[in-house]
Amino acid sequence: MPSSRPWVRVEDILENASAVLEYTQGMSHDDYLADRKTVDACERCLSRISEAAVKLGSFAEERLPGHNWIGIRNIGNILRHEYDQLEAPTIWDVITIHLPPLIADARALLANERPAES
Repeated sequence: MPSSRPWVRVEDILENASAVLEYTQGMSHDDYLADRKTVDACERCLSRISEAAVKLGSFAEERLPGHNWIGIRNIGNILRHEYDQLEAPTIWDVITIHLPPLIADARALLANERPAES
């Protein structure tokens, strides 16, 4: 069932994606892998992004097209249930390739389309 508060969910995505980039700023892939706390923090944020995407339902595809919403939703299940099969380069690609455009699009959506609070 889609969220009754989709704008809050978009904010959740933006907040957690921004946190991941903050945590990994200036890191190489090897630096990232060597820092267990950062790996754990980033995976937790990615799980939150996944859950927010699930709660957004079709709102995500309608308002933020061009992102792999199936993959975004599925990464939470992978992190929870198949963590032992997750490859570090996959997460690093999510962080370095996929999160920056998602952040930009979420910011633009919030700035341009979010209804005024009453």
